[in-house]
Amino acid sequence: MKLRCLSALTLALLVAPAAQASEELAKKYNCLACHQTDKKVIGPAYQEVAAKYKGQADAPAKLAAKVKAGGVGVWGQVPMPPNPTVPDADMTALVTWILGMAK
Repeated sequence: MKLRCLSALTLALLVAPAAQASEELAKKYNCLACHQTDKKVIGPAYQEVAAKYKGQADAPAKLAAKVKAGGVGVWGQVPMPPNPTVPDADMTALVTWILGMAK
């Protein structure tokens, strides 16, 4: 029983910094100027994005490519500018964080 509790605590401690780090990355790369986790701003809420891509095996790669290249039309006519300077490791962390918001 103690082992199970310790494992849950360890998992919680490992996940919390990753979520915090991803939110910090979203701030660092100015993502939160157009997106919020739970409401539409200029772009869709991250929870909407996560719901749209939920269950798609290729979602992380597809979403990372969309963020890097930018685009228009998927969520309306307001274009999202490209973000080619975000390092791949940071992009992976951001996309994982966003997709993790699916309910």
